Amino acid sequence: MTARPAATTGVRAREMNLYRRYFDLVAAGRKTIEVRVCYPNLRNLAAGDHIRFICGRDDCLTGVKRVTRYASFEEMLDGEGPDNVNPDSPRDQQLANIRRIYGPEKEALGVLAIEIELLVSAA
Repeated sequence: MTARPAATTGVRAREMNLYRRYFDLVAAGRKTIEVRVCYPNLRNLAAGDHIRFICGRDDCLTGVKRVTRYASFEEMLDGEGPDNVNPDSPRDQQLANIRRIYGPEKEALGVLAIEIELLVSAA
């Protein structure tokens, strides 16, 4: 993840890659919670920051409204509501999908729920 000025907006944004199915939900403004583990480079992420999500050649700019830390993915889904994380998938499926991406050693770092709002979609 790097920060670079956005050509069209002049906003410095942290870049994060997303799988296509999640990117499309963010780009449509339907996914309002992005889930990450608390890697050291994300510890200072805060409301007011910008994230440019990237999938292949597509990207979309979002603003961070809130960052909340949880002890587990289950606690995060209960606290945030599964429809905000992925409106197209039931809670149990979401939990299985997240755990396929992040193993138990990653979950042990702590879980971040990043509330985002779509600012610019260039998809």
